[in-house]
Amino acid sequence: DVLDPERLIQCPLVKHHRIRARRFPYHLVKCKESNPEIAKKLATCPFNARHLVPQADLSDHIMKCSDKAFMDQDVVSRPCEPPQGQLNSGSTWQAPPCDEDWEKELLEGSESTFVWASLHYSEQNPP
Repeated sequence: DVLDPERLIQCPLVKHHRIRARRFPYHLVKCKESNPEIAKKLATCPFNARHLVPQADLSDHIMKCSDKAFMDQDVVSRPCEPPQGQLNSGSTWQAPPCDEDWEKELLEGSESTFVWASLHYSEQNPP
């Protein structure tokens, strides 16, 4: 079963590695780091990052990749044009009016200065 998370998958980098499907993406990352020379010779499938194939075989893999069908299906099912309501409506949101005048407040000076943590510990808890 393709969707079975417990099935064993052969690692494309080290052939004697057998990994459970649910752990396979994590294994690929670690195995690439542990085997950089082998990883350099492999290419990643554009349809499924779990598919690592020899660079020379990538174009053949792309033509036959089973995940390509999902991508083609997704592209075909999407509409080519946005819905009519989105074409020329633009955004109708407007900012609410603002009564603040920071320059004026700065020139007048603030009557109440905000002080963060103005009380000392000894003032809060007398001995």
